[in-house]
Amino acid sequence: MSLLNNQLWASADILRGKMDASEYKNYLLGLVFYKYLSDQELRAVYEEEHGNAAEYPSREKQFAGLLDWYNDDAEDIRYIISKRLGYFIKPDNLFCALRKKASEYDLQMSDIQNAFLELSKQGEHFTGLFDDVDLTSTKLGSNAQQRNVTITEVIKTLDEINLFGHDGDVIGDAYEYLIGQFAAGAGKKAGEFYTPQAVSKIISEIVSIGQENTAPFHIYDPAMGSGSLILNIRGHVKNPLQVHYHGQELNTTTYNLARMNLILHNVEQAQMRLRNGDTLDEDWPTDEPYLFHSVVMNPPYSAIWSADDKFLSDPRFERFGKLAPKSKADFAFLLHGFYHLNDKGTMGIVLPHGVLFRGASEGTIRKNLLEMGAIDAVIGLPPNIFYGTSIPTVVLILKKSRSKRDVLFIDASKDFEKQKNQNNLRPEDIRKIVDAYKKRDSIPKYAHLADYDEIVRNDYNLNIPRYVDTFEEEEQIDIVALSRTITDLNAQIKQNDAAFLALLDELAVTDGTRELIEATKRIFA
Repeated sequence: MSLLNNQLWASADILRGKMDASEYKNYLLGLVFYKYLSDQELRAVYEEEHGNAAEYPSREKQFAGLLDWYNDDAEDIRYIISKRLGYFIKPDNLFCALRKKASEYDLQMSDIQNAFLELSKQGEHFTGLFDDVDLTSTKLGSNAQQRNVTITEVIKTLDEINLFGHDGDVIGDAYEYLIGQFAAGAGKKAGEFYTPQAVSKIISEIVSIGQENTAPFHIYDPAMGSGSLILNIRGHVKNPLQVHYHGQELNTTTYNLARMNLILHNVEQAQMRLRNGDTLDEDWPTDEPYLFHSVVMNPPYSAIWSADDKFLSDPRFERFGKLAPKSKADFAFLLHGFYHLNDKGTMGIVLPHGVLFRGASEGTIRKNLLEMGAIDAVIGLPPNIFYGTSIPTVVLILKKSRSKRDVLFIDASKDFEKQKNQNNLRPEDIRKIVDAYKKRDSIPKYAHLADYDEIVRNDYNLNIPRYVDTFEEEEQIDIVALSRTITDLNAQIKQNDAAFLALLDELAVTDGTRELIEATKRIFA
């Protein structure tokens, strides 16, 4: 277990008896984010004074240096750091200063609230970020003193984390760890706003194929959750610093989480266009750019939406003649994303298997997509790889302006590592999927390239078992050989019985054993 996970576990332990995981993750992730910004500022100050250094002094020394500089020329340092980082946290508000007060049991809730408030005033991208860290909640304690004690202990524990020493996605890894450890308390919908890294990697690599050199690269997630899915594209394009991130999220708490995640990944404000809103009820974005090189999505499965008749004239849905049913918005999300895909782009979306075969309006939409050649590939994933749901899911890959109407089917449902709470896709499983997609050929028991005529013969049903036969025939039994073996065994049994009875005859017989021996002989007779 990493130090990050150790400290998160210890911090969660402080809060776990007071509230469930869906609530305390807001406190932990909010405070981790604030600590990251604070520590980043200390580093920036040290570098401004001493230049880049391979080894940084302790935060105590960094903090002392900051105080000296700040006391000498507060306005100068505020300007320099604000220009460099896009924000400035006053020394008294830095996480290490709050930690010092916590160690002396002098920390007040108002100190943290004021620190959050000051930062939220420093630009639109910080506004409302800490709204979910409710420091007045009675769940932290029934009175102010108890709440102070609770948060003081959390801050002291989190301060041990070296966020710059963590190799990976800090907020994403922290979030995945918390949900993984406390999934039962995190709510059934946990999987809807966090896409496991393995699935993100599959989608990100596939949607970047052929576009690796594109710069600037615009990616869009209309149900972005924590933002982990769009951030993964960085590892698959040649110019990661020229990626522009566009995303929308309905849940305000999760929207704030995504904003934190992108800021932690040093995404420039000019390259970040995020919105808190309902993707289906109101189309967004409508201004340029509204068509993207890649669209990625893991929307809530079979969600309820209005399906109002007004959407039949909405440009996202009108060409398909039907709307997704009210009780299952899966195709509504898909068509929204497809509408925002540019002619050379690729879309990857995670959905439940029902979209492959359900009829009525969904059948009509699926048929139209197939006639257009929009569905490029269907990838079946293993069950129980998403938090909060054990159902198997499918990744649909879509493209515009394809010259063919064939569909590649990949059945990856049996390749995974079983773990305690979740199944896990291993690196070799991910590689196998992506390589099969690139090869785009039939592989026995794993992949099948179906031409359009085959799909029509299946009445536009895309259920994977119709195309990929994974049935393993049992080894044929040689009846003659089996009969011979049984005959030999029966003869051996009779021979052993006769030998046993002969041994009984040789035993010294007494009055006490005679009846037992005679009874035994009758059994073997």
